[in-house]
Amino acid sequence: MKHIAETDLILNPDGSAYHIRLLPEDVADTVITVGDADRVPQISKYFDHIECKKGKREFITHTGTVGGKRITVISTGIGTGNVDIVLNELDALINIDLKTRTAHTDSRSLNFIRIGTSGSIQEDVPVDGLLVSEAAFGLEPIMHFYMQSANPDDEELLAALASALPQGLKCDAYLATASATLLAALGNDVRHGITMTAPGFYAPQGRMLRGRLPFPGLLDNFRDFEYKGKKITNLEMETAGIYGLADTLGHRPLSFNIILANRVTHEFSKNPGKTVDGYIQQVLERIISSQLP
Repeated sequence: MKHIAETDLILNPDGSAYHIRLLPEDVADTVITVGDADRVPQISKYFDHIECKKGKREFITHTGTVGGKRITVISTGIGTGNVDIVLNELDALINIDLKTRTAHTDSRSLNFIRIGTSGSIQEDVPVDGLLVSEAAFGLEPIMHFYMQSANPDDEELLAALASALPQGLKCDAYLATASATLLAALGNDVRHGITMTAPGFYAPQGRMLRGRLPFPGLLDNFRDFEYKGKKITNLEMETAGIYGLADTLGHRPLSFNIILANRVTHEFSKNPGKTVDGYIQQVLERIISSQLP
């Protein structure tokens, strides 16, 4: 069995994973990921009991129970570069023997449930609504560094996207999908959409402040894309990476997008804090009442 080098899997002196500072026993089978570290206590305040609070850098983790379900909440920070760290280190904690540095014979699968904010790019996806990503395009390159399989339908959808993007845009998009199990268990009655995961917040999402943009109509390219009835519904910065990495590592992902802005109508939520808090409670209730694996 392959031995994993100390420079590939770095551990802290206490045996915890290097960046997230967690031990195997700190990780529940259901993991909620959030971008904002301040959102971790915003979720865990609804727990009946908190057994673990740890943090390092932007990675804050609380593990506890609510309604009889054990849940870990961890902040990833912004972007798929941080998602790469969090998902790989969580996977290592549960699927690698940290003493022998070899993979367990039987792997364990986690439920990764993202609760994040997002902006819609379709007029009929309203502000203060909730949308679940059935799939996500990744404009950032994280999954090009991992083996990923795509079926013919995925290849067709990617080809259609490539032809819809501006000529000269140096981008090789990828596609990743939600867990069918989690989608059915938690998001069956929520509006579904295709999410675009961008490598930045401003120009990569068609925002122009003072920087000059080579593709000023990029947002229109995203909004106008349609293939066999499928449209891009919203923009954010983590979902495709979570979906792609989770699939590669054998886990189950689902992303809930709290819509705080509509880029078509230029409307922003009047009370984003209340909106986010309301959907946090709703997602927790869905988890409590579901039969998650």
